[in-house]
Amino acid sequence: MRNTPEVEDLLRRNAPQVLGALVRRYGHFDAAEDAVQEALLAAAGQWPSAGLPGNPRGWLIKVASRRLTDALRSEEARRQREERAAALTPRDAFTAPPPGERAPREDDTLSLLFLCCHPDLTPPAQIALTLRAVGGLTTAEIARAYLVPEATMAQRISRAKQKVRGVRFGRPDRWEQRLPSVLQTLYLVFNEGYTATSGTALQRPDLAGEAIRLTRTVHRLLPDDCEAAGLLALMLLTDARRDARSGPHGELVPLDEQDRDHWDKAAIEEGVALVTQALSRGRPGPYQLRAAIAAVHDEAPSPEATDWAEILGLYDVLVGLVPGPVERLNRVVAVAMVHGPRAGLTELDALSGTLKGHRLDAVRGHLLERAGEPEAARTAYESAAAQTLSLPEQRYLLARAARLRV
Repeated sequence: MRNTPEVEDLLRRNAPQVLGALVRRYGHFDAAEDAVQEALLAAAGQWPSAGLPGNPRGWLIKVASRRLTDALRSEEARRQREERAAALTPRDAFTAPPPGERAPREDDTLSLLFLCCHPDLTPPAQIALTLRAVGGLTTAEIARAYLVPEATMAQRISRAKQKVRGVRFGRPDRWEQRLPSVLQTLYLVFNEGYTATSGTALQRPDLAGEAIRLTRTVHRLLPDDCEAAGLLALMLLTDARRDARSGPHGELVPLDEQDRDHWDKAAIEEGVALVTQALSRGRPGPYQLRAAIAAVHDEAPSPEATDWAEILGLYDVLVGLVPGPVERLNRVVAVAMVHGPRAGLTELDALSGTLKGHRLDAVRGHLLERAGEPEAARTAYESAAAQTLSLPEQRYLLARAARLRV
């Protein structure tokens, strides 16, 4: 019988918790992940026809534990047959944990996220390992999302696993210092899903949706962390516009031209509530500020009603905390909307030596067009189009440039 969406969702939600339970009990990240994948395949083959077990997570842990210990025993037998039984007897013995040992719980998902975002890993490796181990995506799915060969992604994930081999499973002693890496990884996954950096598609909704799902998990496990709440709010408020960002042929529709009736009102309401509560607790962090900016956009009934002065004020605070090129470039747009395109161009010139890429020229083209310089704007749009690897963005920029031809 074909797998149902309910079964698929149940398997995906339980996969990181099952993997976390096995890694916590036995170690052996590589072997544990293989065993979990075998258990998921077994469940996908049995549950649709036989029905769900009373305790799906327990079923998966039991089956995966058996597969793992069989594999470990086989490996040990080749090396040290006489010590096999003593060396590889699982602490849980497939039943209840011994007195004093905590039972599997959802907190294992957070521990797994911390492991995948270990500081020894590069950001691309953190993203790949997170999507594989916590998100439950296959190597082929991750490779397709990032437009690299499956073999390349498999090597990246394999190297990441090797680097975290032997790392103690559980929350790090100073886990608060590791949390920003976890949130940054989820933020990067979402951004790639919301606006693909290359390829024929403007968006990859499955990738953005996975980032939202994982961020919900972090927020649920750390409900008092304002930045986790801020990141979830930012994702919801941004993703709420997804259906209005593309035209009937997949073309990019800019924010000021979107049909706001197609925005997801429920997501906006949830996002606004999250960021409002987070901001009320004290000094805001970068994700809360970004979410607040998104909320101002989403709550405006029309482009003309957008409170750009409030947005500029929020960007001033954000740039004070995170003076990165993207934040500063976005602030330039707010300056132009409040003080006029010439003021924005002056601010943009100050960024030219520190910021590279197509977005700088795209903003320059927009401001020059608003300032009444069509030829210069056309040149900037064409320069931006030549630099982007995203075909929808390229087509949009070239269309803007074509409108300005004399």
